[in-house]
Amino acid sequence: MPIAIPDGVSVEVAENNHVTVKGPKGTLERTFPAEIEITQENGVLELKRPDDQKRNRALHGLSRSLLNNMVTGVHEGFTKKLEVNGVGYRAAKQGKMLTLTLGYSHPVELEDPEGVETAVEGQVITVSGIDKEKVGQHAAIIREKRPPEPYKGKGIKYADETIRRKVGKAGK
Repeated sequence: MPIAIPDGVSVEVAENNHVTVKGPKGTLERTFPAEIEITQENGVLELKRPDDQKRNRALHGLSRSLLNNMVTGVHEGFTKKLEVNGVGYRAAKQGKMLTLTLGYSHPVELEDPEGVETAVEGQVITVSGIDKEKVGQHAAIIREKRPPEPYKGKGIKYADETIRRKVGKAGK
């Protein structure tokens, strides 16, 4: 499936399949496998594989998806929303530091990695950036600090995630 290049985005394919994508939000670079042939014409990117071997089919789909994410990232960017649930659980932002109070004896402090920004609005943490991989990884690291538990639903969860609740022990 061809990848449409939106206005304001430029794609350069150099030797060794080194692709540079520049857009209004920034620049992303990645080197793709030599087996995959990347061509650009009439504002459309096409990827071709040499044959139908299992490895080449897998690389074809992976490369297309990665390249599409690069184009989308520099044009629109990516965001992930996390919700902090629980009594006394808080998130605060100071400069590049995200401070989480999650019921531990100490506050958990996380620094924003390069190319990723976090913002806090009430109990919602928004992770945004142009690299989908880095945004997802940082969101996963934040969630890992206190994953949601199934009995009361306390912890940090993705906004679109549903927690399967369990019934506690039966009392008298």
